[in-house]
Amino acid sequence: MALKKIFTYPEPVLRKKAQPITVFDDALQQLAADMSETMYNAPGVGLAANQVGVLKQIVVVDVSRDEEDKEFITLINPVISKGEGSVAGEEGCLSVLEYEAKVERFRKIHVEALDLDGKPLSFDAEDRLARIVQHEVDHLHGTLFIDHISALKRGLYKKKLKKILKARQ
Repeated sequence: MALKKIFTYPEPVLRKKAQPITVFDDALQQLAADMSETMYNAPGVGLAANQVGVLKQIVVVDVSRDEEDKEFITLINPVISKGEGSVAGEEGCLSVLEYEAKVERFRKIHVEALDLDGKPLSFDAEDRLARIVQHEVDHLHGTLFIDHISALKRGLYKKKLKKILKARQ
């Protein structure tokens, strides 16, 4: 396994749409392993391929029940086919530096995807897991969580980001 570089806003790769995966091989297995290692090292609870510069429809999502036993699922070509309810919750992102905001998401979703062997997966997710999956699927479409906040808040974040990036030079 290898740690991947996590691209941060405003890197253009984060705004591109990922392509569906049609080949299920060792390279895909390795990508998923590298993404999970990168996610946990960051530390995060989800990671989409766009965030590591790969424009393929693959996400890894933490489903651990406790801190010690790390467990994740890999979703290939995920689609949210149904959503119910609405709830606002705090979100942050490994690709959006030093910012969290309340984002409105479905409370419960139905997810259809493929696993690493190309076999169909279908499940319902609620609350925390639903939020993470929605956030990661957004990435595959070139959407960031800051796209779900008001223009005013987004503008304030962009000003803050300029200062952050200037200080790092």
